[in-house]
Amino acid sequence: MNDSPEPLIDAEALAAETREIPRKRAKKNKKKEKTGDAERKPGHRGFGHRGGGRASYVEMPPEWRGTTVQVCGLWPFGAGSGTPMVGVPLGREMTSGASLCCDPISWFQRANLIHNPSVLVLGKPGLGKSTLIRRMVMGLAGYGVFPMVLGDLKPDYVDLIRAMGGQIIKLGRGLGSLNVLDPGATAAVAARLPEQARAKLVADAHGRRLNIVAALVTTLRGSPIADIERSVLNAALRVLDERHPGVPVLPDLIKVINEGPERLRAVTLARGDEARYRAAVDPLHASLLGMLDGPMGETFAHQTTTAIQLDNPGGVCIDISGIDDADAELQAAVLLACWSDGFGAVEAAHALADEGLAPQRHFFVVLDELWRVLRAGRGLVDRVDALTRLNRQRGLGQALITHSMADLLALTDQADRLKAKGFAERAGMVICGGLPQAEMPMMNEVVRMSSAEQRMIVDWSTPPSWNPTLNQDAEPPGRGRFLVKVGGRPGIPFKVELTSVEKDVNDTNKRWIHSTTRASANTA
Repeated sequence: MNDSPEPLIDAEALAAETREIPRKRAKKNKKKEKTGDAERKPGHRGFGHRGGGRASYVEMPPEWRGTTVQVCGLWPFGAGSGTPMVGVPLGREMTSGASLCCDPISWFQRANLIHNPSVLVLGKPGLGKSTLIRRMVMGLAGYGVFPMVLGDLKPDYVDLIRAMGGQIIKLGRGLGSLNVLDPGATAAVAARLPEQARAKLVADAHGRRLNIVAALVTTLRGSPIADIERSVLNAALRVLDERHPGVPVLPDLIKVINEGPERLRAVTLARGDEARYRAAVDPLHASLLGMLDGPMGETFAHQTTTAIQLDNPGGVCIDISGIDDADAELQAAVLLACWSDGFGAVEAAHALADEGLAPQRHFFVVLDELWRVLRAGRGLVDRVDALTRLNRQRGLGQALITHSMADLLALTDQADRLKAKGFAERAGMVICGGLPQAEMPMMNEVVRMSSAEQRMIVDWSTPPSWNPTLNQDAEPPGRGRFLVKVGGRPGIPFKVELTSVEKDVNDTNKRWIHSTTRASANTA
């Protein structure tokens, strides 16, 4: 009798079953193959077995942009745009490739995306700030907005305005004159208005002439004029309007002050005392004579050479690049006079529109090289400050262009620095090109930026690669690349794309290119 226990596992049966597993699996796979590919389930990139054609890299599908009418038959493959499509087409968004349409007037008037029709553009030199604004100028002109470059210092906009058929006005020594006492378009417009509207427009024109003469004296002296001198100027201008049948000039104003009619003597409290009258008006008299005999005389002593014409849809550009950069006084004075003349023309156009005598028009004012404007002389910061506060009421948009926030904070006077900082804070949108890392803390005080946005802007400020063997300039990494910021919203990075027609009017290095071409020809 065998007392040994029965084994728990049959070794022979287990071995036989193990040998059967591969055969069952092969039979099962063979059965699957017979049923066809319909039962197979590929992964996200295709079949993974041999011969299945699995894709190791999936390319982005091509994208096209069109209107709802054009792409309605492509449902459900249509998708909403991630960038605004209202305004001037500037270029393509750098992450999605979508087109970006943007300008301060369209985003304020039609899209309601910003609260103020203004844009501040910041970026290092040579990265395309002026090119960006020229694209806006051209696009807005197509929308019926009248572009105004009231003091082109370099010049950067002459070729564009000329190509659009606009008006080019040259000012400077030997180039042209601007009579600050000329009412300009106001006189012709006032004759067409009803009595009440005409009286208001004439009063505004009088105040504008008073302010510009006082501003010119302030620029020449480097200090504001006294209250009694402003009163004398006011009375002298009224006497001049009564006596002079035509358009007076500054020498006529000086003659009235020198003669001293009773209306002028009354505001000086001379009370019949000639010595007291002369003591009150002599400083002003001397300053006005200094304007005529000094650096400003040739520009302001004669009648206006060319008046601004608002009936030209191509816009107007006042070219003051003929004034040397070292002549800061004359630059500041001419800029003040240009702004006064330009805004006077705008007010005249609005007066006609208010009375139903002309269609309502909008204007786009460009203040390029803002740092030079602010440092040119006293009074300019206040004028820009007033412009940034009243642009909505005046029916105009504006573009302020400079290199960095440091330009706005480098003014000598603390009050002027605070006002200049307010330009950035009140801007409807801020467009940033390449900026150094040191600018980021100041930028964050105006518009909040994420670390990724800051890193992108700093990378754009990197200089181009150094390759002296190339017979052409290497393009900087940040040329044409900008970031649109509106308040605390995420920024929109984009690259400006120029058409072949625009390239000729966007060349700001003509002197370098022409000199290089001549040198190459001489060498050959």
